[in-house]
Amino acid sequence: MSDAHHEEESAIKTPKQLILAILAGFLVPIICIVLLVLYVTNEKHIGAGSDGLSPEAVAARIKPIADEGFVLKDINAPKVLKTGEEVYKMACAACHATGAAGAPKFGDAGAWKARIAEGYSTLAKHAIEGIRAMPPKGGNPDLDDIEVERVVVLMANSAGAKFSDPVVPAPAAPAAPAAEAAPAK
Repeated sequence: MSDAHHEEESAIKTPKQLILAILAGFLVPIICIVLLVLYVTNEKHIGAGSDGLSPEAVAARIKPIADEGFVLKDINAPKVLKTGEEVYKMACAACHATGAAGAPKFGDAGAWKARIAEGYSTLAKHAIEGIRAMPPKGGNPDLDDIEVERVVVLMANSAGAKFSDPVVPAPAAPAAPAAEAAPAK
């Protein structure tokens, strides 16, 4: 039998093709690995002689991540009341700007007419306690009643009411220290 029928031909026929195949076998994986490493570690590197050790750069690196976007409140500090506009933007605009869930839109005199006719005290009570789809205090229990009343006045007046801003009660005077008992004779 002849071996000519069982021989397989190679894709590499010249020494030049052999050298190129060997180089490609080594270089292609190395280039791929280098590109992947560059892609994964693509960040700004600070070199020698740069401002990497400046006080600002060090402070930026060691500051706690929890400080991002959080405002710490002093619970013992007196509360600063928000204006009606601030409360509207924070808690009310989500529904009253779009009319979501049947909420009367800001400035829509037709939608507010019947509500304004009920009077300021009823509107304020509904805003504070909630009514139908509206949660108490617009869903923000941290709001003070005065802040809610301010936003009621803002929204009702934008629709034609003539309500006046609520009066902020004066802070209660601190209790006087108890008089020391006189010594018994």
